Amino acid sequence: MTDGPTLRTDFRALRTITTRWEDEDVYGHVNNVVYYSYFDTAVNGFLIDTTGTDIRRLPAVGLVAETRCEFLRELNFPGDVLAGLAVSRLGTSSITYRIGLFQGESDEPAAIGHFVHVYVDQADRRPTPIPEVVRAAVAPLLA
Repeated sequence: MTDGPTLRTDFRALRTITTRWEDEDVYGHVNNVVYYSYFDTAVNGFLIDTTGTDIRRLPAVGLVAETRCEFLRELNFPGDVLAGLAVSRLGTSSITYRIGLFQGESDEPAAIGHFVHVYVDQADRRPTPIPEVVRAAVAPLLA
């Protein structure tokens, strides 16, 4: 994955996500697909809290165009996951996030994610500029 924040202390925003019973699989750890849900929850929760806006009601909405995950160690239930957020690219109509997932006291991530939102017009679903309220919220996260 591209260079960017890796350690917990490198991320400018941290969000807590509580693991659920259903997140763990038969192998006794959080299933890989759930990590992607954590990415989505962290990004959209951050946007809602930081903008004070219901982002689903903006004229332009962010759709996930790309996501990747580098799995480094297991996450487990029960326990909170800390999602660190950084922005590696802020374009005209897209935002690329870097997300670190941490559990326990470790400064080392369990996973590093790559998550791209492309903003589209609510009505015609064509790419459009990022709403200013969103741009202002994520600009401080530029790595």
